[in-house]
Amino acid sequence: MTDSKIVLALDGMGGDRAPEVVVNGADIARERYPGTSFLLFGDPARLKPLVDRRKGLASTLEIVPAEDAVLAEDKPSFALRRRRKSSMWLAVDAAAQGRADTVVSAGNTGALLAISMVAMRMLEGAHRPALASFLPTARGETVMLDLGANVECDADNLAEFAVMGSVFAQVLLGLDRPRVGLLNVGSEELKGHEELRQASAWLRREGSPIDFHGFVEGNDIGAGAIDVVVTDGFTGNVALKAIEGTAKLYTQFLREVFRTSSFAKVGYVFASGSFRKLFKRVDPRRYNGGVFLGLDGVCVKSHGGTDALGFAYAIGVAVDLVRYEYKNKLVEGLAKLRQVTSTAETTESPALRASGGAE
Repeated sequence: MTDSKIVLALDGMGGDRAPEVVVNGADIARERYPGTSFLLFGDPARLKPLVDRRKGLASTLEIVPAEDAVLAEDKPSFALRRRRKSSMWLAVDAAAQGRADTVVSAGNTGALLAISMVAMRMLEGAHRPALASFLPTARGETVMLDLGANVECDADNLAEFAVMGSVFAQVLLGLDRPRVGLLNVGSEELKGHEELRQASAWLRREGSPIDFHGFVEGNDIGAGAIDVVVTDGFTGNVALKAIEGTAKLYTQFLREVFRTSSFAKVGYVFASGSFRKLFKRVDPRRYNGGVFLGLDGVCVKSHGGTDALGFAYAIGVAVDLVRYEYKNKLVEGLAKLRQVTSTAETTESPALRASGGAE
């Protein structure tokens, strides 16, 4: 664990309610994480009055002028070419050049990924970044990736994502040996497409850097059957949106039920304490802070519509990744994976590889 002071670069103009949410979130995080400081990129005319309203915040924060901002409707290619003086570009560049330890933005996801890949480049041993986050389950929290960065993935990508997710769970959830599973249409070894079976064969081999559980199905996610769920970005994004949509639907149903009669309203009053605990348990702000794993730097994506508390949680994710040396641990894990896959490629026959390593 590093004990040095952590400097965070913040995209002050990114997000639906920026810059107010960014500034207020930094103020909350300042109290939660003593010793941290911030480089806040954006329009000084809008940022300074907000900072001055928060007593003591100015002493831990430097406003860095940025004359432009990435818009929600900007395409990644446009942001790369035309938004180089934006708050997002400058914040990412500060982290890439070592002036900050990490960057946090609630702005355009596609633009943030594109800018980060250009400015930070990929970490040694990683070929593609994966968007990872964590969500509540029956047994605690579960990490899930990829959530949308890569629509299509081959076996190499999935195996790398498994290592990335395992290290992420170690750092964020404090697990010594997270259990990792590949999301599939069934738990049997012969289920799924060739890329899944090949990745599974590699991850099962002796010397694998992770604790590989095997294949898991969609209903295993909420049950908390494993600590890390790995899939391609298309499937992961669909699964995440389905989970979020179902949670909102049941919340709506619950509210409607307690409005049906006077007795129902009285019942809600008696049960209000329990419901407060429930809503706190599933509060999406507590799980705010997706991370582009695999970059040669720490880049955290906050939800664009979050409030100050949610943004503070995203800052907390960034602080923990730096504090517990996520990058170094990931390099070690990916190096071990390369040893396993290179050994497998020289010892397995082509027919065995095509069958996914089943013996």
